[in-house]
Amino acid sequence: MLNMPKTFVIGDIHGSYRALLQCIENAGFDYHNDTLICLGDVADGWPETRQAMDELLRIQNLIYVLGNHDFWTLDWMETGYANDIWLSQGGQATVDSYGNEIPAEHLKLLRNAQNYHISQNQLFVHAGINVNKPMTEQGIQTFLWDRSLAKQAQEKHDPHKHVQLTTFDTVYIGHTPIKESKPIQFCEVWMMDTGAGWSGRLSMMNIDTFECFVSDPIPELYPGIEGRKKF
Repeated sequence: MLNMPKTFVIGDIHGSYRALLQCIENAGFDYHNDTLICLGDVADGWPETRQAMDELLRIQNLIYVLGNHDFWTLDWMETGYANDIWLSQGGQATVDSYGNEIPAEHLKLLRNAQNYHISQNQLFVHAGINVNKPMTEQGIQTFLWDRSLAKQAQEKHDPHKHVQLTTFDTVYIGHTPIKESKPIQFCEVWMMDTGAGWSGRLSMMNIDTFECFVSDPIPELYPGIEGRKKF
């Protein structure tokens, strides 16, 4: 008897290919039948962005949401220009991982990435949204950069009663790293970035059971490599 397909969401990978493999293995992820929703920022930070991209492209049912670091990476892939801010924020590791060759499939993945994904009144977005505006009136800068939803969710969360911030049943975001070793829910917002881009871990979660699958601390997977500064 075949297992029912499962849907997982994963936080910011930031070049930590080895952590990605750990999460996939720990979750028992099926590359052919399960679905993975990636909240963006596969690039920048640790040295294996190219390998992480290759691994994601093996997944038959991949939903990729664009992150701000993906936006920078795509600009570099298309123009060949690497700005200093991007390079200092982990972009140099991405450039080094590719060398002189950028696979067409990687370029296509980022070009086709969604600004956000909605399924069964669940929102998946990299950074957040403006809760005071309809989705149709919000721009890409909000989806890629805005931390206001993360801040509001943490400030207004009440462990004794449910506080609703948006019209969605559940919202999954990356971008804003938390110091905890696994994702945390504030109000209806799940914060999925557990610091893989820095000195934390990578987290993946089954969105039906909320079971989490977490990598080892990233510096332990890349001994001797500095990566980005601690957050």
